[in-house]
Amino acid sequence: MSRGRVFLVGAGPGDPGLLTVRARELLASADVVLYDGLVGRGVLDLVSPKAEKTRVAKGPHHGDRFPQASINELMIRAARAGKRVVRLKGGDALLFSRGGEEADTLRRYRVPFEIVPGVTSALAGPAYAGIPLTERGYSSSVAFVTGHMSASPDHPSLDWTALSRGADTLVILMGVAKWREIARALLRAGREPETPVAAVRWATTPRQRTTLFTLGESTRTAVRARLDSPSVLVVGRSVGQADRLRWFPRERRWASPGYRKVASRLRTAGPATSRGTEGPPRSRARSARRSAPASAPSRRGARNRVSSQGRPRRV
Repeated sequence: MSRGRVFLVGAGPGDPGLLTVRARELLASADVVLYDGLVGRGVLDLVSPKAEKTRVAKGPHHGDRFPQASINELMIRAARAGKRVVRLKGGDALLFSRGGEEADTLRRYRVPFEIVPGVTSALAGPAYAGIPLTERGYSSSVAFVTGHMSASPDHPSLDWTALSRGADTLVILMGVAKWREIARALLRAGREPETPVAAVRWATTPRQRTTLFTLGESTRTAVRARLDSPSVLVVGRSVGQADRLRWFPRERRWASPGYRKVASRLRTAGPATSRGTEGPPRSRARSARRSAPASAPSRRGARNRVSSQGRPRRV
C-alpha cells in the first residue's frame, strides 16, 4: 500500500477564481477532503467526484460536532490508509486557522504533509471593498489580529495600546462578537472616535456586504444591526478611501453619517495632510508635539540680538 499524505490547503476567501493553481490540482486528485464550514460552494465544486468529502465545522455555532482532536484523528487515519487527504481551510492555511497545530500533530505521528498557502480574507476583504491597507500618506503599517475572545481577561497578551500605536491600519478577523469591547479598548488606547472602520462580510462573493462607520459610532443601533459574521474588520484612515476606490459591482454597501463626513474631509485634505486631518492616536500626537524642534529665529530677530554687554549688535 502506498503511503498517504495530508495537504493543508488554503481555500481562499470564497471566490473560486482566487484559488491557487496548486490547490486546484490537489482538489482534483484528492481521495479525501476535510473542509471547514466557511469554504465556498464554488470551491467545493472543484473537488473530484470520486473524493470522500466531510464538512468538519467546529465551534459553538456548529455544536462542536468536530472538535480539533476528531479532525486530527480523521487526517491521520485516512493518510495511514494510503489516501491523499486535503485538509481544506478557509482563507490561508496557517493564518488564525490552527493549521500550525495540525501540521505539528502530523509531524508527531510521522504523517507526511504539505502546506499550500491561500489568499486570506484579511487581504481580499479590504481589496474587494476598495480599501488599501497601506498607502503613502495614509498608512505605512498594518497589523493582523484575531478578535476571537479579544479584550477578555483570559487573553492579556492582546495589548491594544501597543497595537494601536504600532500600526496605522488594523485588520481584525473573527472580531464581530467582541467588537463592542474591542472598540472601547481601541478608544482607550488613543484611537480617535473619528477613525474610519469597515466591516466586510462574505468578502469576494456575490453576497458581499460592506458597512462603513467610525470608531465612535460602534455602539449605535444602526451600526450594530449591520454587523454579523463572517466579517473582516478594518480600522484606520485608509478606510476613508473605500468610496473613491469602490469597484466590486456585486457589493452592497451602507455608510454612516459619521463615516461620510470623515471620508469627505479626507478626500478634500488629500493624502499629504490626511494624517493630520484624522490624527494619529492621541498619545502619539502628544509625543510628536513634545519632540518637535524649535523654530529657527527670524532674520529680524537675529539682527536685534543683544550682546553680552547689553548693546544691540548686528549679525
